[in-house]
Amino acid sequence: MSGLALVGGLAGGVGLFLLGMGLMTDGLKLAAGPALERTLARSTKTRLRGLASGALVTILVQSSSAVTVATIGFVNAGLLTLGQSLWVLFGANVGTTMTGWLVALVGLKFDIALLALPLIGLGMLLRLTGEGGRRGALGTAVAGFGVLFLGIDLLKDAFSGVADGFTLPQWDGPLGVLALVLVGVLMTVLMQASAAALVLAFTAAQGGMLGVDDAAAVVIGANVGTTVTAVIATVGATSNAKRAAAAHVLFNVLTAAVALLLLPWLLAALGMLRAALGLDSAPAAKLALFHTAFNLLGVALIWPLAGWLTGFLEARFRTAEEDEARPRHLDQTVLAVPALALDALGQEVRRMGGIALRMARAAAAGAGGDRASLARDERIVDRLNLAIADFIARLSRATLSQDSAARLPQILRVARYYETAADQAQEAAAAAAESEAGDFPAGHEDFRRQAEALFARCDPAAPPASPAEIDAALDGFEADYQELKAELLEAGAQDRLAVTDMDARLRAASALRRAAQQIAKAARMLAGGAVPAHDPAPAMEKAERNVAH
Repeated sequence: MSGLALVGGLAGGVGLFLLGMGLMTDGLKLAAGPALERTLARSTKTRLRGLASGALVTILVQSSSAVTVATIGFVNAGLLTLGQSLWVLFGANVGTTMTGWLVALVGLKFDIALLALPLIGLGMLLRLTGEGGRRGALGTAVAGFGVLFLGIDLLKDAFSGVADGFTLPQWDGPLGVLALVLVGVLMTVLMQASAAALVLAFTAAQGGMLGVDDAAAVVIGANVGTTVTAVIATVGATSNAKRAAAAHVLFNVLTAAVALLLLPWLLAALGMLRAALGLDSAPAAKLALFHTAFNLLGVALIWPLAGWLTGFLEARFRTAEEDEARPRHLDQTVLAVPALALDALGQEVRRMGGIALRMARAAAAGAGGDRASLARDERIVDRLNLAIADFIARLSRATLSQDSAARLPQILRVARYYETAADQAQEAAAAAAESEAGDFPAGHEDFRRQAEALFARCDPAAPPASPAEIDAALDGFEADYQELKAELLEAGAQDRLAVTDMDARLRAASALRRAAQQIAKAARMLAGGAVPAHDPAPAMEKAERNVAH
């Protein structure tokens, strides 16, 4: 194959692979309903279930790469959490060992690429006959699977000439073993299938061209080479998908390193086990047993480290959204000191309120605002609200004074006000974006100025205004809202404004009004002292003195 054809095949294969990944993820997002989410949750509820699911699916489709990519797609679509996906990925490594047994004992290997074109055809049929519905979305996902497999098949075809002329050299010593590991990695990367590398290694060992030790090194390399597929699948993916792929890489590299260090002893022990079980003594059978054993060894090694690994990965690949959505004041260590815990809650609720206020200001600033930024801020508010609610639930189980116990539901209520305000701001922006281009009625500018005046009074980062000042600003805002509403209705009635445009602007103003009301309620409670605003440093110093004594 010429160099140009090789490059073209590589580019086309990678392009189809990424296109298939995108179609699959988009289709899953639209097609996934509560039933699918419940099924996924049940099959990955525990470590053992996730491990078994990953192994079983890989055995059925005979492609760990397909299972790995699909799992990362589920994580990308938000259908699996990072913790759930890890065990599916580890199980896929165990399941891929079945290919070795089929090659060694039966000589058969299922080619998943044969399903590519039927999957694309079926997927497009579902999409054309169910466009706009769940069936059409499912068709997009199915076609995505097919395109993805077609891309893998194209990659293998692009390098078929390279693989056909590839010979497996033999070297002595540690450097020779490492060279053979690299050969296994290279073959898997070039052919985009660890099974193909396993077949070559098994065949070479069976024919006497390679010793079992040397062929085992190639098998280890093939295991590491499968991680390239996972890395490719994360191009443009979410942070959690990148974390899942990183876990897959770390698991395979750790397993390979341990297998290499223990290679002579592991092969000797497996030789005795093979003899005790009466298994075939052929080199290919020995290699199949070795492939299974060191993947199971990897699972045993990662089992106690899974919690640490999850925490380690969650601290990586962080986006700006995730950083802002992560609580900054809710340290679990302060739960033992209720006064400090209340201070921490107060600061976190105020920070959440600042984001909700930012959304309301953006929605009031223009028709639609920055929709992407508003959606991002809404997700941040939702995550902070959940973290605050969880922290309050934990704190409520501690021994609290009567005053502290009474303040907890008030803090939760303030957080709820801010969450509702964020939802309404998003709704206001969505409705405003539906209106046609054109000037708003004159009253809109007054309405906007009154909104900003109210928001300035209710800013949780500023010194708190008095309840009377907040009520006065809210009354002025309400008066301008009623004037704007009357002007919009009159413009619609006199045909100076299209009815659909009028309706969109009314809904935008109404949603912004509700957001402002929620923000004002929260500000009144803050002004009343429901949420502490003072510096927690003195309380911290007092707690430290108490601990010291």
